[in-house]
Amino acid sequence: MLISLLTSPMSFGELEENRQVTKISRSDYIQQLQGFWLGQNIANWTGLITEMDKVGTPQTLPFYTDEDWGRPDLKAIWGEFVPHSSTIDFYFEHSGTPWGADDDTDIEYMYAYLHDQLKTSKLSANQIRDGWLHHIYSEEDAPLFQKFPTSKPIVENFLWVSNEQARKLMERGMSPPKTSEPENNSNYMMIDAQLTTEIFGLLAPARPDVAIDIAYLPVRTTAMGDAQWISQFYIAMHSLASVADKSETLASQILWLAEQSSSYLPPNSTPAKMYAFIKEHYLNNPNKDDWESTRDAIYHRYQLERTDGYVYREPFDSGINFAASLVSLFYGEGNIARTIQIGSLTGWDSDNPTATWGGLLGFIIGPQGIAEAFGQSNLSDTYWIHRTRRNFPDQTQDTLGEDSFTKMAEREMRTVDRVVVQRMKGSITTDGQYWVIPIH
Repeated sequence: MLISLLTSPMSFGELEENRQVTKISRSDYIQQLQGFWLGQNIANWTGLITEMDKVGTPQTLPFYTDEDWGRPDLKAIWGEFVPHSSTIDFYFEHSGTPWGADDDTDIEYMYAYLHDQLKTSKLSANQIRDGWLHHIYSEEDAPLFQKFPTSKPIVENFLWVSNEQARKLMERGMSPPKTSEPENNSNYMMIDAQLTTEIFGLLAPARPDVAIDIAYLPVRTTAMGDAQWISQFYIAMHSLASVADKSETLASQILWLAEQSSSYLPPNSTPAKMYAFIKEHYLNNPNKDDWESTRDAIYHRYQLERTDGYVYREPFDSGINFAASLVSLFYGEGNIARTIQIGSLTGWDSDNPTATWGGLLGFIIGPQGIAEAFGQSNLSDTYWIHRTRRNFPDQTQDTLGEDSFTKMAEREMRTVDRVVVQRMKGSITTDGQYWVIPIH
């Protein structure tokens, strides 16, 4: 697959002569950013229905299969159902009701907001720490949360494992990357950074090297080692999504994005070996509807047999969920509905891989493509950040929720402008229609 390159940049005086560049439409990109948020929210809330239902322990076996789609949801390992759906099926919010924030979207929202508020192309350690403390509740000052109308309200700050520990360390004056050092944070190998940093790929289109650079401290807020490298893989995929060859099928584009991004996994690392095993298992499977066989192979190879240097600890490990995410990525073959469906059924921390790929595919096909893929109209464009986080301005005072995907995309466009000019040494065409980005 080829990236469209302009090799005669003489019409763009801002760039050096004979440099290779790619040109990206800004009007298309703002629509795609809205698709990212919409796709991610559909996938997040669909995946939450089966989150932690099936984690490969004797009491949660057998795993879900395609036959379970449309059937009643089962309780998660902590003995509870989810409040928003009793059926394993796609979940939608329509106009008039905002999408609720969750940890798969709200910290990304915070990072994007901070970039715009602070007018910066790269957040510093102190800016990240200050942002976390200002916008994220502690375990002590969080409000009461009532999961069901009949349940007892509890204090909930919507942070878990590595995110929770990082927040506590920040209260003590520590900043990233120290908040992810193993001696400070024993949860540094958990999933947290995977679900909080994909957006940095979209803030640096076509340049995964720049995306990974500006995401370094946000990733290292909670992750190190395998978890850090896996996050970089996701970031790279989102960055390259804007330059995948649109003349190819979505399935081919997804394989290309994954293969290009796998170069950001260190050779011989556990994530690199996982990627190679799962890709080969998919490619060699003659029945591309039989994703369950690859999921089951992952369970035996990694959770039970501890292969390729991976030692399973928790169902929210970065490793097992990276492996699970590749099942839905490959077998979904670029179909957003099928990808989310498989991701929701695969198991473990199922809302995280679904949210990642729902956002990526939503970006690629845009809001209209999402509506068509699900046969839905009038999908909600608004977002309720104060469900989980605090101290954000109400951008939509006449409607429920504090923000809209449209306004969020507008802010992110301003950040991309800064990243392109300041970090990439690229330019914006005089008519404002395109970014001109040097490719190295």
